[in-house]
Amino acid sequence: MKKFQCLIVDDEELARELLESYIEQLPQFELVAACASAIEANEILKTKPIDLLLLDIEMPVLKGIEFYKNLSSKPQVIFTTAYRDYAVDGFEQEAVDYLLKPITFARFFKATEKFSSLQQLKQQQELSEVNNNEFIFVRENRKQIKIKYSNILYIQSMKDYIQIYLNEGKHIVKHSISSFHSLLTENFIRVHRSYIVNLDKITAYSNSDIEIGDFEIPIGDNYRQQLQQYLA
Repeated sequence: MKKFQCLIVDDEELARELLESYIEQLPQFELVAACASAIEANEILKTKPIDLLLLDIEMPVLKGIEFYKNLSSKPQVIFTTAYRDYAVDGFEQEAVDYLLKPITFARFFKATEKFSSLQQLKQQQELSEVNNNEFIFVRENRKQIKIKYSNILYIQSMKDYIQIYLNEGKHIVKHSISSFHSLLTENFIRVHRSYIVNLDKITAYSNSDIEIGDFEIPIGDNYRQQLQQYLA
């Protein structure tokens, strides 16, 4: 499972420790560093990829918002502060969220869930951009893997993941089968709540299942009529 890399920036030690304890409870997130100043954080950003910045606004020397405005490459940001007056400035920077101290775990969790949803949407949009080509990119083990449509035999759902079976081997990807189906070409059809098949790869079929080489794939009752229209 991909872990989002986080960087905490806050001049208050207790505030840093609190956010560190929150991140430790979320398996999808990994803390890269906790910095006491924007200057220190800037050095981290130069050397390590950061997905999410947890940035205090009111800090000495260089305030959080000014620091973020001047970054040439901006990770997603959640602003943290003890002052309500900065909320407008924070959202003008297209922040994921704005957390008012003292920050509860419930409120922190809500902000990170919002961030995760935005990341998933971004990934779907990136996949959609190549949808009309002869291939698609999928994320597996922190890598974007290129898969040709012509090599896909079928796709099987496994709860929050899908298995993409190819002419040789398979890939396991964190994705729902419904949203992934929307990124494929018209040559791929849903034949079961847990299966999508490549019509070009079907070698035989009956009223109850489809054969793709040595693989047998069940046909769901709700999908049988639509499949027969494609194969007629």
